[in-house]
Amino acid sequence: MATSPVKDFLLSHLMPEPCYHEFFVNLHFIHVPCLRIVLSKTVGFWILLDTVLAQLPQVLKIMRKRSAAGLSLTSVLLQLYAASCPVVFCMANSFPLYAWGERLFTLVQIAVIGFLILHYHGDDLKGLLFLLAYSGIMLLLGSYATAAVVSMMQASSIVAVIASKLIQAGTNYCNSHTGQLSSLSVLLVWAGSLALIFVSLQETGNSLNTLAHILSACLSCVLLAQVLCYRSNNTAMKQKSE
Repeated sequence: MATSPVKDFLLSHLMPEPCYHEFFVNLHFIHVPCLRIVLSKTVGFWILLDTVLAQLPQVLKIMRKRSAAGLSLTSVLLQLYAASCPVVFCMANSFPLYAWGERLFTLVQIAVIGFLILHYHGDDLKGLLFLLAYSGIMLLLGSYATAAVVSMMQASSIVAVIASKLIQAGTNYCNSHTGQLSSLSVLLVWAGSLALIFVSLQETGNSLNTLAHILSACLSCVLLAQVLCYRSNNTAMKQKSE
């Protein structure tokens, strides 16, 4: 007997058949083991979506406004380093492209943000050199990095994420506005950081890695609060520039 497309989707992506039976046949919606499975699958999908799309609104906003005011280049470079670490790991271990292609898309977005910051500050040559240098370094690391270097990069990536958010928050505070910082990107990153806390708790429990993700989520909350609190200042800055 044919099954419905909804059931096929749920069984393929979100839950095993016993859980489907518990939820939709027995109507037992508070089945804790099955709820954990569904939540873990949902969080996994959200992390993938966040990885692919989080920086895209930022790229589009900079290009639409033709300005990168308020964005810290140092913060973006740290983001780029943090996003590069898992890609270098996958390249060094010869993982197939489909296993890490979405992270490559993220790298391209962040690298474009870095170029646009330089471009809108009148440093096109520096922007092009930055892209060339970064591409060359990634190829060298992916091809020749030792296991120790790859391991060190993986371990330091979360520190780079925290430092990136801290620097951008400090820049916002000093400027008293968030400039062209995309509120949608900040919101997506914040939601993604909450998902990473859940995954870290599921995999490692109460560990230093989990604490680092909690700190990262807290800094994302600070950035989100700044976007909301400085909204009137951003409007005044826009009117003044016009």
